[in-house]
Amino acid sequence: MKIGICQINPTVGAINKNKQLILENYNKSISLGAELVVFPELALTGYPPQDLLLREQFLKRTANALDEIAKHTSTPMVLGSTLVDNSDLFNCSFLCENGKIVGYYKKILLPTYDVFDEDRYFKSGSEPSVFELAISGQTKRIGLQICEDLWDHNYSKDLAESIKEIGADIIINISASPFGDDRLIERSNLIKAKAQKTRLPFVYCNMVGSQDELIFDGQSLVYGPDGNLIAKGKAFEEDLLIVDLKETNQINLPRTKREESLYKALILGVKDYFSKTGHHQAVIGLSGGIDSSLTACIAVEALGKNNVYGISMPSKFSSSHSMSDAQALAGNLGIDFREIPINSIVESFEALMTPDLDTNNIGVAEENIQSRIRGNILMALSNKHGWLVLSTGNKTEMAIGYCTLYGDMNGGLSVISDLSKEDVYKISKWLNTSSGKNIIPKNSITKPPSAELRPDQVDPFDYDIVSPLISALIDNEKSPSELVKNGADLDLVKNISKRITLNEYKRRQAAPGLRVSSKAFGMGRRIPIVNKYDELSNE
Repeated sequence: MKIGICQINPTVGAINKNKQLILENYNKSISLGAELVVFPELALTGYPPQDLLLREQFLKRTANALDEIAKHTSTPMVLGSTLVDNSDLFNCSFLCENGKIVGYYKKILLPTYDVFDEDRYFKSGSEPSVFELAISGQTKRIGLQICEDLWDHNYSKDLAESIKEIGADIIINISASPFGDDRLIERSNLIKAKAQKTRLPFVYCNMVGSQDELIFDGQSLVYGPDGNLIAKGKAFEEDLLIVDLKETNQINLPRTKREESLYKALILGVKDYFSKTGHHQAVIGLSGGIDSSLTACIAVEALGKNNVYGISMPSKFSSSHSMSDAQALAGNLGIDFREIPINSIVESFEALMTPDLDTNNIGVAEENIQSRIRGNILMALSNKHGWLVLSTGNKTEMAIGYCTLYGDMNGGLSVISDLSKEDVYKISKWLNTSSGKNIIPKNSITKPPSAELRPDQVDPFDYDIVSPLISALIDNEKSPSELVKNGADLDLVKNISKRITLNEYKRRQAAPGLRVSSKAFGMGRRIPIVNKYDELSNE
């Protein structure tokens, strides 16, 4: 049996556009010899549709579009969409052929953790489903699953085995599984184990594309009944696989360097955020530092050099190398570069606010005026030219609040907010090495990081120590006491934990960030702003 696996990039709410995308891929699959065509989870609505699912008209339009798609079918199609049944809403996998819907499976396992909130909208299905199809004169029994059903070990279930017991010849899982560190390895190991245990071929069709904070990496997989990988979809781009399940040639799962995967994920995130929101051009404040440099590289890859504008905004504290590093980066990328000095504006501001500001005793207030002036300049350019401001803060800084509200936090998208400072350096070094040239000036990587908001300032943290600790606390969800028990400095862990707690109010006001880790700030992390819990205190 030849299966067409359509790894498509739908847009949430664009029902008619998604319908056309589905039909185009369906027709192409048939022209290439597919006898069954498969699409991802909720491909018709886009994923996740969130509270659009609470709108009756949205559900009606989706149902009508599904009927129209079904009318165009001859060869069987498996498609993810919604179903209203007795006033309950279900996340379903529909089977369509010969002009109609011939069956559907209701998703059993509904994820309600991290970025997932399906229990808010959907009712859980109760039974696995197997459907008979006549293909090439033979009867094939297709067992259907949807995304989380693959992770059934977390629910003390064995849905794959249940499908086998009711007579399936093949298991098909349609999915909208977001990208994350080692997520491909986790998926492939699970699918391989299911195929080996059931002795059934296992087809996994994953969504690709970006939706708000989430990035879907594609990388659909097909395993044979012997547990060998026989097909894999492309990473971070649409793909159409025609897979003959009689194929026995084993392929190896490619081992992509972690830095490359993170970089490509963020490129896709920026590209889709712009295209799906209707924006075309970006503006970035270039400080000559590593964070803005990496952000600019990602933006150019995603949008093209003619659509990215770099703005240097030096003050009297800006070093000559920072200005030259910013200009060198812009030259390497081929982007429009402009310099707007802010010293006269800062002096006017300070004069206006005398005696409340003390320029002889520079503190946070005086420093942040510079940052907020830069933020205002970027927003003015954004308003004037329609450029979307990209903020450049990393996850380590966001965690401890080393960022300025209404200043460097200004923006419509926070590109690297889920990269630790450690990862920013790693990816920047990888980028230079893989490209064979120093796209990011070497000095931007080697010099001590500094906000340059007062004389001879350097960042007050040893990022080699602080960045891994923050990653352990946030990404790996380790407790402060556990870190101390494992040898971390008690006072340092206390300080970091306190900063993370106190700065939740800043993160609530930050631009949306692109999720590439197992636990990002944003929709998947729900911590109260008013939070007096301190694990390392006796209070």
